[in-house]
Amino acid sequence: MVLLLPGVHPSSSGGLVSSIQACLATAAGVTVATSCRDVMTDSHWLVNAYVSFGAPYMVYDVYAMYLSHYHTQRATGHSLQMLKAFLMKDWMMVLHHLALVLIFMPITLFFRRGLGDFFIGCLFTTEFSTPFVSLARILIQLGLDDTRLHRINGLAVLLSFFTSRILIFPYMYWMYGRQFGVPLHRVAFHLPLHCNLGNLVILAPQVHWFIMLLRKASRLYLRQKRGTGVRPKTH
Repeated sequence: MVLLLPGVHPSSSGGLVSSIQACLATAAGVTVATSCRDVMTDSHWLVNAYVSFGAPYMVYDVYAMYLSHYHTQRATGHSLQMLKAFLMKDWMMVLHHLALVLIFMPITLFFRRGLGDFFIGCLFTTEFSTPFVSLARILIQLGLDDTRLHRINGLAVLLSFFTSRILIFPYMYWMYGRQFGVPLHRVAFHLPLHCNLGNLVILAPQVHWFIMLLRKASRLYLRQKRGTGVRPKTH
C-alpha cells in the first residue's frame, strides 16, 4: 500500500516515506558497521533483518516514483505510453532499485555465507543523503527555492551525498587494508574480481548523480547571481 497524505503532492508524501526509510537504514548501517571489529567475519542480526525489510520498500519506491510522474503530467488515466515515458525519464533510478531487489538482496541473504556484514552496514549508510534530497524537492514544490533554507540544504545535499555515497567506498577499502596490512592502493588487487565489479556497479550511478547535483547547484548559483545583478567572476 502506497502512503499518500491527504492534500499533499504524491512526491512530497513519497519524500517523507523515503526520508523515514533513509534514517532507519542509516541507523542500522552505523549500528552494524561500528559493531563489527573484523570486517570480514563479524556478523550482526540487523543485516538480514533490514535487507528483508528494505527490499519491499524498493518496490514501493518505484511505484511511488511512477505515481509522482503520473500526477506531474496531469494525465487523465494510466497507459503504456505513460509507463514508457516514466521508464525513459527515470530508467537509471528504476534499474538501481531493481538491481538492489533482484541481485543485492539474494546475495546478501543466501550467497555470501555470513561474511562481510561490515560492508553491508556501510552500504546501508548511503541513504544518509536522502532526507536532504527529499527536503530540496519539497522546498521547490512550495516555491521556496530562492530562500536561504534551500541554499543551506543544497550544501547539505552535496556534502552528505559525496560523503555517504562516494567516499564510503574508499573508506571500506581502507578499513579492509588496515585490518590485513594492505596499502589502500593495493586493496583492490587483494579482493576477488566480483567484489570490485559489484562495488563499481554501485558506485558508477552515484558518481553520475553527484555530477548532476553539481551541475544543478551551478545553474542555481548563476541564476541567483543574475537575479542580484552581480556577475560571477571569470578567470
